[in-house]
Amino acid sequence: MNESTGEQKPVNQQDEVLARSERLERLPFTKKLGKLLGTSGVGWALDAMDVGLISFIVAALGQQWALTDAERSWIISLGFVGMAIGATVGGLLADKIGRRSVFALTLLIYGLATGASALATSVAVLLVFRFIVGLGLGAELPVASTLVSEFAPKKIRGRVIVWLEAFWALGWIAAALIGYFVVAASDDGWRWGLVIGAVPALYALVIRLHAPESVRFLETKGKYDEAEKIVQDYEASAGPEYAYTGPTVRSEADAEALHVPQPDKHLTIWSPSMRGRTIALWVIWFAINFSYYGAFTWIPSLLTAQGFSLVRSFEFTLIITLAQIPGYALSAYLIEKIGRRNTLAIFLIGSAVAAVLYGQATAEWQIIAAGMLLSFFNLGAWGALYAIGPELYPTTVRGTGTGAAAGFGRIASIITPLLVPLFLSWGGNVLTFSIFSAAFAIAAGAAFFLPEQKGKAIN
Repeated sequence: MNESTGEQKPVNQQDEVLARSERLERLPFTKKLGKLLGTSGVGWALDAMDVGLISFIVAALGQQWALTDAERSWIISLGFVGMAIGATVGGLLADKIGRRSVFALTLLIYGLATGASALATSVAVLLVFRFIVGLGLGAELPVASTLVSEFAPKKIRGRVIVWLEAFWALGWIAAALIGYFVVAASDDGWRWGLVIGAVPALYALVIRLHAPESVRFLETKGKYDEAEKIVQDYEASAGPEYAYTGPTVRSEADAEALHVPQPDKHLTIWSPSMRGRTIALWVIWFAINFSYYGAFTWIPSLLTAQGFSLVRSFEFTLIITLAQIPGYALSAYLIEKIGRRNTLAIFLIGSAVAAVLYGQATAEWQIIAAGMLLSFFNLGAWGALYAIGPELYPTTVRGTGTGAAAGFGRIASIITPLLVPLFLSWGGNVLTFSIFSAAFAIAAGAAFFLPEQKGKAIN
């Protein structure tokens, strides 16, 4: 260890036997990792663009097709039904057939379904396509964060995953721009917006060809030579001083002989050692989905209901969305300074306060200011949450654990858009956003039941 900088030096390969996971943990941020982050991040941004785009399309169709509040809610919620199923199944598949394959497949599914949605001629047809879109989208997000987590070194893993999640802001900004310049431009603007949303179908091919498979996953499947080749590529990217020439594991017998720890293949997310963290993670996922999707998928429609024009409401939403970027930046800084739990809790408490302020906002400046605060804190919390999830589980159940938590959380995203009209009828924006604030506060409390993983290696 370099005492002046705190950074870990390359090991003397003749003095120590390293597992491949340990060799990845000792590397700095390299061009290889940057490329993986970039390719995964673009896929992530395209996902966000799709989720954001539907809120603008629902607002436009609400006027064109004279949709009822119930119809608007179902167009949003049925996509989340697909996401709940997709997240759970996608996580299981990621532990069975690999992270990269599932990542590419999900991009292809939801990209094609989004493009096909542009041809919808009725609410019923649009609902079918939104469900299929949800299947792909729900599976992609936890799988992508798992893949990147398994390559990022422990000293910067949290920050790297927040950077990955920050691509979500770029996707939402793209959605807001499409909403403002395309969806609101003409009666067929919503169709052209969905055509643009089909881009992920093409990007899936890039992911499949250029992203590496998880080294940890390959080892659980006995593909040691393939795993070794990937690790050597990453070491070469870091520089010659990180080259490893010591003994390597090429079979389970080698692992036993070299005393290299192997994952427990009988462990589940409900095993005694995992149960507490699973419950806490599920509570957080449910509460944050409840508030986030209840608020942000309805904000454009709520603004038009307050008397703002479609173009004006989309303009407000674009400004509010821009506040996500500094939220991610601060979250990425804090997560390696004060830890995962504290960062997540701080941003969730900030989200709770911002939700109350937004519910009471009436003037234009109040709506924009409170909306920007909500966007800043809420998306910073999302960044921390995605960083935490993969670190809680070992390789054999990492995809299952993150996917199951996301799938359970999507139940909230199904329910909330359906409940928003009811909340509004009971107490308007004040009651609606007070309920969202309470959910954020519950999530903040649950964060302290998670183990702190800052600086720890994943196995």
